[in-house]
Amino acid sequence: CCPGSGLSWEPRSRAVEQVHLRCTEGSLEWMYPARALRVVLEPNLASAQHTTLCIKPASDFQGASIYVERAGQLHLVVSEAEGARSHHVSCFSAHTPQRVALFLQASPQRDISRRTASFQYELLSNQSTAGPDLEKMALAEAMCRPCDNMELLMAICSSDFVVKGSIRNVSHDSQNHMSQVDVRVQKVYRQKNRIFQQEEGSGEWRGPIRTLLQCKVKKGGGDFLFTGNEHFGEAWLGCAPRFKDFMLVYQAARERGANPCEFELN
Repeated sequence: CCPGSGLSWEPRSRAVEQVHLRCTEGSLEWMYPARALRVVLEPNLASAQHTTLCIKPASDFQGASIYVERAGQLHLVVSEAEGARSHHVSCFSAHTPQRVALFLQASPQRDISRRTASFQYELLSNQSTAGPDLEKMALAEAMCRPCDNMELLMAICSSDFVVKGSIRNVSHDSQNHMSQVDVRVQKVYRQKNRIFQQEEGSGEWRGPIRTLLQCKVKKGGGDFLFTGNEHFGEAWLGCAPRFKDFMLVYQAARERGANPCEFELN
């Protein structure tokens, strides 16, 4: 996270302040935005795999617009008017994966009332996405089809979260083309962040998982193994077989010595 304030600059300075961020994902908070800010993303572990940059403005984003630099020109990514749409995620190709530059232009203000232009960002690998048209996929890991055995075995090794549970409810958001699966969790094998948590009153573990509306997810009985990745603090569904089906696949692979990683059976 990189907080900062435009009021810290010299009043008569026309220089553009520059910020260098070294992580493949993070956030920036620009308070009292003034003039302009150039944000250069230079991940320490940059590779040609990181070819897509996605930006999600905060729900209270205001005071600036965000542009991306391409071949010496600025292209608008998020305008101040669009910034308030908290679910709006903008993705675009990074022509130079080792160095991506954003330009934040402060909006003219007549007063100095507090405004904050803050956003989260992620540099993604094409190999981690469900398809080439990431902008329309809205960061979804969902493939809208059952995973084959090898995809399933790899999912338990490489996913941000792996949990066993059942579906409590499924809700649909047609405006944002998303569905949310509320999961009653029996066991958390792995999670990157605390998306799945224990409720104080009931002691029950629960958590939400998002997927594409076009996947037409419905509530079903029985236990599932939910896997997937996290984007902007939200869990996105990857492979989700019935748990008994997964166990058959995993045990067969283990007997052949073909399992890519160990999984806790009990």
